[in-house]
Amino acid sequence: MGGVNKRERGNLGEEIACNYLINNGMTVIDRNYHYGHGEIDVICKDGDTIVFVEVKYRKSFKYGEPEFAITKSKQRQIRNIAEAYLYEKKITDCPCRIDVITIVHEAGKEPALNHYRDAF
Repeated sequence: MGGVNKRERGNLGEEIACNYLINNGMTVIDRNYHYGHGEIDVICKDGDTIVFVEVKYRKSFKYGEPEFAITKSKQRQIRNIAEAYLYEKKITDCPCRIDVITIVHEAGKEPALNHYRDAF
């Protein structure tokens, strides 16, 4: 079966999320920041606040709501990667938060996007 692979789907989801963030006044400063075995999809600034954004993109609800893919373990991993980013970039005394953007893009429909500010 041909089609789009997981990385390409992830890139599409991140493009949709980045466009949404930019259209809502944020500035994207980094994408796909890797640390250890994980990554943060998008890092942006919302005014003076650094925002670490986890993007979950699905083509359908076949495997449930994308929000449920962000387990406690995944949350811990994202926090650790965010701390590594701040340490590596020598960023101190700066407000930060972690947001989640979920996108379900069913065939023939507009993407349904949810933005959870300060998600965890």
